[in-house]
Amino acid sequence: MMPDAIELVIVTPEKQLLRQKVADVQMPGENGYLGILPGHAPLMTELGIGELSYHESGGKEPAHIAIIRGFAEVLPDRVTILAETAERAEEIDLQRAKDALARAQKRLAANDPNIDWDRASVALQRALVRVQVGTKRRSALVSGS
Repeated sequence: MMPDAIELVIVTPEKQLLRQKVADVQMPGENGYLGILPGHAPLMTELGIGELSYHESGGKEPAHIAIIRGFAEVLPDRVTILAETAERAEEIDLQRAKDALARAQKRLAANDPNIDWDRASVALQRALVRVQVGTKRRSALVSGS
């Protein structure tokens, strides 16, 4: 019999961010998003920069977490995320994230030949995902969820 929930564990170098039973998980793999349901085949994957979302068992609206790189281990009854950085939507200072996005865009638009393009690109991606996740939380609060 297939389980109806899967344990989601999210750990960063600083703390364990989450450990709870969930109905499903969507996570940013290095080459695209992965959808995980209870009973999923075992796998290990590298994570990219993006939004992880999950539904609590019986929950209607998904919860959102900004993930910045790492690794995931998927087992039939558990998903373990080892992330470089992970932030819940409610932990994101939206104005600070928007300011970081503006700085990253300005840096890339300057066309400076001395710029570290890889680092600047990662800063832009990081800021974009933080704004995206932070904005979704604000939208959910406004709509009454």
